[in-house]
Amino acid sequence: MKRSGRRIAVTATAVAMAMSLAACGGGSSDSSSADGKVTLHIEAWKGGGAEPANVAEINKAFEKANPNIKIDFEYITANDTYVQKLQPELLGGKAGDVIMVDTDKMKKWGASGYLADLSGESWASRIAPDAKPFAQADGKTLAMPMELIGIGLYANMDLLKKAGVTEVPADWPTFLKVLGKVKKAGITPVSLPDKSAWTGSSVFQAAGSTRVYQKNKQWDSDFNAGDASFDPDWKESLEQLKTLEDKGYVDWQKELGVDEWSQGPQNFSAGKSAFWYQGAWQVSNVKKAGFPVSFAPWPGGDKGTEPNSMLFAGTMWAVNSQSQQGEAARKYVDFWSRNENLAKFLQAENAQSPFTGGTTPQSDETTAFNAAFKEGRYRILPSNSWYASAAETEIGSKIQSYLLGKTSTAQTLKDIQSAASAK
Repeated sequence: MKRSGRRIAVTATAVAMAMSLAACGGGSSDSSSADGKVTLHIEAWKGGGAEPANVAEINKAFEKANPNIKIDFEYITANDTYVQKLQPELLGGKAGDVIMVDTDKMKKWGASGYLADLSGESWASRIAPDAKPFAQADGKTLAMPMELIGIGLYANMDLLKKAGVTEVPADWPTFLKVLGKVKKAGITPVSLPDKSAWTGSSVFQAAGSTRVYQKNKQWDSDFNAGDASFDPDWKESLEQLKTLEDKGYVDWQKELGVDEWSQGPQNFSAGKSAFWYQGAWQVSNVKKAGFPVSFAPWPGGDKGTEPNSMLFAGTMWAVNSQSQQGEAARKYVDFWSRNENLAKFLQAENAQSPFTGGTTPQSDETTAFNAAFKEGRYRILPSNSWYASAAETEIGSKIQSYLLGKTSTAQTLKDIQSAASAK
């Protein structure tokens, strides 16, 4: 599952045309039938492929509760494929009535007038304060957040047991010690595939979630105000990546040739490494491998320091402003916002609820990660500010160069600063 989108080129002409279409009542075609039944076209990058996420089950429950509304669900591969399909559809007024977005797409498509203002919906006031900024633009709620989803460290507890280890390490010195034991036992210590430059960048963020944010919870706002910098604040977080190779636990040249989204999950599920780094959305698939697995925060802190969990404001539902089935579309989004319905999606994703008083499913595999969240030891990736998709991609590329020994720590931090500051 790739959590970030790509840049969406929107010209002034396209924006004007979109606004004109909306004003003229254009949009997804009227799909009302003679008997009064309505068909809702839904477009999403979850609910099919390797990530069914209980979407079909929730859609079926919606149709049962709303017999006059039929769901026409369309699954589309994430990222570039999704954007390349929906961008022209939105421009031409032919996109779905309800579309899946993330923060980046919400802000860009919202600025183009493609998304309906949902600020008045009953669920909007229930969005948790930490999640609200990721669903809003210019003071308007343009999407319903579906999850806050964790990214962290997977552990194959069977392999750890063979190395004489019974617990997943919680701090950096202990992690290095455990990796040494695992390697000595003849087991590959950790897998960090980074072909698309996602893992290196994400581990850097996960390490900083403890090392940086436990010192200053307001680091993001300080950085955005020009009062904080990556050098020296993130130096130790970046150096953790190199330390793993220096000690012989990771071969970055090799890892940069392994795909994070296909080969990486397959390798870990096949028992090829003791540890692996990925998102909580993979827990359900990994469990099928049959060995006991634990999903925990990246152990990036000093000795004895409990780690922060790192979360991502993931998928959201938005209503097409040009839809001729606006009332039914809002009803669909409202249905998803209810705890008993959203919990089915959260359970499949192993994610946290984005709503105050929301229901967050628990599992044995995610106990350590969820405990940190409950205790307030967490940080949400700032995908709504300096870590938006373009910056994430650029930072990942700069870190790849660093991992290959092409740039120094100081230069890499300077490059990251530039990427995060770009407008």
